[in-house]
Amino acid sequence: MGLGARFGGLITMRETGLILIIAVLFGVMSFSSPYFLTWDNMRAMAMAFAVEGIVVVGMTILLISGGIDLSVGSVTALAMVVAGLLFLNGMDPWLASLVAIAACTAIGAFMGFFVTRVGLHHFIVSLAVMVIARGLCLLGTGGRPLGLYTLPPEFKFIGQGAVGGIPVVIIIFIVFVILSDFMLRRTTMFRKVFYTGSNEKAAAYSGIRTRKVVFLTTTLCSTLCGFAGVIYMARFGSAQPTFGAGMELNVIAAAVIGGASLTGGIGTILGAILGTVLLSVVSSSLALLDVSVYWQDIIRGSILLTAVTADYYFNKRRG
Repeated sequence: MGLGARFGGLITMRETGLILIIAVLFGVMSFSSPYFLTWDNMRAMAMAFAVEGIVVVGMTILLISGGIDLSVGSVTALAMVVAGLLFLNGMDPWLASLVAIAACTAIGAFMGFFVTRVGLHHFIVSLAVMVIARGLCLLGTGGRPLGLYTLPPEFKFIGQGAVGGIPVVIIIFIVFVILSDFMLRRTTMFRKVFYTGSNEKAAAYSGIRTRKVVFLTTTLCSTLCGFAGVIYMARFGSAQPTFGAGMELNVIAAAVIGGASLTGGIGTILGAILGTVLLSVVSSSLALLDVSVYWQDIIRGSILLTAVTADYYFNKRRG
């Protein structure tokens, strides 16, 4: 393949378009606000999207397989609450975190069972789990935040520390992204995710155990929510029962903006992360420009609607 053909393929990539949009936003905001390009703002943006980006990774893989999860915000909060309650009752914070992550994995398996064995749709199952998980958070805490002031410094380090000036949160995020991107592109198991999402019946006829694929991707998404919840707990030094309300909107929007299709079979980790970065830049820009929080919600919802509409027409044209 010649250099011209390679360059032509590059500029048609969804990721390239997102990079250009992000670059333009950076350029515009550098003139619009003197605070945008400051180290403190860049660090705040990176910290904001890094942990949520871990959840975006799980959502992207699930969307590629043909599923969706509306419970990610509630499950993330539940991980914080479970780990926080166990710690306050005398359990080692590392062990409490493992229990919380295992609980989130069990929730994902629970949803996977109802989707693959009972035959319910991801949307309905995850909607029910979203309400149940949030109810458990409020029940366990009485609706009040848990102050975890006695968390040991070595545990807080994963949420508040830095290595060589780089926040540990961002390092963890990069590791998750690299591993998930490698597995999605290179491993046989994760390549089956694309086949299942593209045409589940055809994939099943070709010998792929599609139920297993859907079950595992559903479980993985909730497990990553558990990891995110633990990191949030270490970062804030508390467990918020109402944390993550609306997170599903941001996560789904980031994945779809990055090229993941709501009909399954399409998506990349890089695109989803760029979608996350774009939304983070937009949120930071709106805050610095002193735009009302109500308008911020309207703008974020409009971005999601635009991305879903583009995805619909793209798939309609492809079909």
